Amino acid sequence: MTRPPAQLPTRAQILAFVEDSPTPVGRREIARAFDIKGPMRAELRGLLKEMADAGDLDMGRKRKVAPVGALPEVAVVEVTGVDEDGEVLARAVGREAEEPPARIHLLADRRSGPMGRGDRALCRLERRGDTFYVARVIRRIGRATPRTLGVFEKTSDGGRVRSTDKKAKSEIRIPKGDEKDAKTGDLVTVEIMPKGRLGLPVGRVVERFAGVADPKSFSRIAIHEQEIPDQFPDAAVAQAEKAKAVGLGKRTDLRNVPLVTIDGIDARDFDDAVFAEPDDDPGNPGGFRLLVAIADVAHYVRPGDALDREALKRGNSVYFPDQVVPMLPEALSNGLCSLRPDEDRACLAVEIVIDAAGNKRRHRFMRGLMRSQARLTYRQVQEAHDGGTRAGIPDGVLEPLYGAFEALRKARAARGALDIDLPEKRVILDGAGTITEIGIRERLDAHMLIEEFMVLANVCAAETLEDRRQPCMYRVHETPDPEKVAALAEVLDGLGIPFAKDQVVRPKTFNAVLAKVKGEPHERMVNELVLRSQSQAVYAPENLGHFGLALTRYAHFTSPIRRYSDLLVHRALIRGLKLGDDGLRPDDDADFQEWGEHISMTERRAATAERTTLDRYLARHLADRVGGIFPGRINGVTKFGVFVTLDETGADGLVPIRSLPDDYYDHDDVHHTLTGRSHGWVFRLGDRVEVRLVDSDPASGGIVVEIVSGGTQGPAPRGGRRHGGPKRRPQARGRRHKPGGRRK
Repeated sequence: MTRPPAQLPTRAQILAFVEDSPTPVGRREIARAFDIKGPMRAELRGLLKEMADAGDLDMGRKRKVAPVGALPEVAVVEVTGVDEDGEVLARAVGREAEEPPARIHLLADRRSGPMGRGDRALCRLERRGDTFYVARVIRRIGRATPRTLGVFEKTSDGGRVRSTDKKAKSEIRIPKGDEKDAKTGDLVTVEIMPKGRLGLPVGRVVERFAGVADPKSFSRIAIHEQEIPDQFPDAAVAQAEKAKAVGLGKRTDLRNVPLVTIDGIDARDFDDAVFAEPDDDPGNPGGFRLLVAIADVAHYVRPGDALDREALKRGNSVYFPDQVVPMLPEALSNGLCSLRPDEDRACLAVEIVIDAAGNKRRHRFMRGLMRSQARLTYRQVQEAHDGGTRAGIPDGVLEPLYGAFEALRKARAARGALDIDLPEKRVILDGAGTITEIGIRERLDAHMLIEEFMVLANVCAAETLEDRRQPCMYRVHETPDPEKVAALAEVLDGLGIPFAKDQVVRPKTFNAVLAKVKGEPHERMVNELVLRSQSQAVYAPENLGHFGLALTRYAHFTSPIRRYSDLLVHRALIRGLKLGDDGLRPDDDADFQEWGEHISMTERRAATAERTTLDRYLARHLADRVGGIFPGRINGVTKFGVFVTLDETGADGLVPIRSLPDDYYDHDDVHHTLTGRSHGWVFRLGDRVEVRLVDSDPASGGIVVEIVSGGTQGPAPRGGRRHGGPKRRPQARGRRHKPGGRRK
């Protein structure tokens, strides 16, 4: 039988063959696969060149072709960390800006030895998926050059840089010629050179920013330190700006429902609106019908597109006193996805019916089109509810909202949700970025009203996804670690508050303790201790319940503009309830574990950035008051000193152990005390003290204080050093005061 003559493969056939190959392929491999011989090889060469010129293929080393955007067969990679299974993860050096970033697993190699974060190696890559590769080490090539952010100071021999990291032990010397025109006070990024045997570390300035005297630089420092993405790729911005408002179509028309948004006065993105009315069902006396409408971000941000990739990378928005680093570009976050008043907006809404005791009777989700009736603030709503002016508030809106809130508050109390009460610091700036006020963020019933509505909507989302057998990104808060509970019991015992170590703890257990200290001098300290004993909440596809809220299932659904977790829950609901074709893709389910770990990390990253920025603002506010005396309370005890929270501002200052009276100090990490062996001075968590401000460094946010009164002096303890506490070195400047009385 005669074989038919070979034919030139189509472009689609070539692309399929190249994409299926784990490594780039040459013309020879393609010709062999399609049985191309003789003169047809020249035609194949021409076709491959056309495809490369058209952007269908990447032409790499030795004229081998690969899918567009694929990594080369050999590349330099840098270790970025280890996943939960112990696999070493890496990134391709020089390809950091590509979207989506390639995920590389570095295989163990006995010859190269173990590799840690920052180590680099020349590797042979094998593609296992669109953006997933396995790398085998050819040879190690050292580590990435470390960089740090700091404040530059000009010197005769070049300059010095003081790191913004509180933990940095020394300055960095910048040789002449490596300053890059930096001036004293400038924020600079420094590349650290290999360290010599003696002297300061040496570096060179690679980037220069505004001076540290500018308060707006504080958020810039945090963004740099935490490596928070703050510039959107052009493709994501273009996609957001091209988005159009949606029409009614198959959506439920909610435009006649008097939904309102209630947020802080400085809020710019409004992603939730609420409505309530008495339930007209005779079988549900005193009950309410609620409607919680959430911005339909999933309509605009589709799985795998440029906006989605960037949103996943960021994980969440980050909020600073002077700016917001949003998860989505402004065209969406403050535009089409923001539920602004008197504008039609796409939403995903849930209708909920509760009884008079706040128990949910039923709920249903819908995809709708809404029109907010008013943009209200917490203070405005609270004042109106308390009998003040109702200007700007639609008639008949508030009473049902507060009625439903009272019912939900009963349900919260009945299930025993954890009720920790700790003040939240707040910094207010003027247009120039100067601090005009530092205080405590007010906590009104209006805040709690919205919280209870959102908690209920989140529960409905988790229940629906379970019922529909859809993946869910749960908000997980596990039971406290027994060791932390035992340590808390030790401290409470010292305060005369009985707390059994081996009991089964529930939120109500802690609430009973908090109730006992209500109004007592150590109320805040006990609230902080209870908070520290709790596990950290995370995102995960496995339901482990939410201990703090006393709920068996819980997910975040109500803030998709600023949290990627909520966007995933929206997509799961859309797919499970068949509300559109923009829900989860079939292969997304397998990525929930990895996504949960990633967005838990970005949440911690954001919290650290927000906290350190606030510390820097507080340090800047206090920098002109060095030498002043401030009342405060010890809120932390460590082997190297104690931390004092100042009453006036809430700033935390460190009292180094060297500034305490001369003695050997034993650190008791169970009872949170430092005890002097020779003279019996004791400094314990919760003690009231007066301190003198010694130093306040805005660049690092570090505040150093010394105690001028406070602490207790008892008989010197007997026995040897229990915890090896360091000895305070005698000062050369005469005798130090006794903390029991103010220094004259």
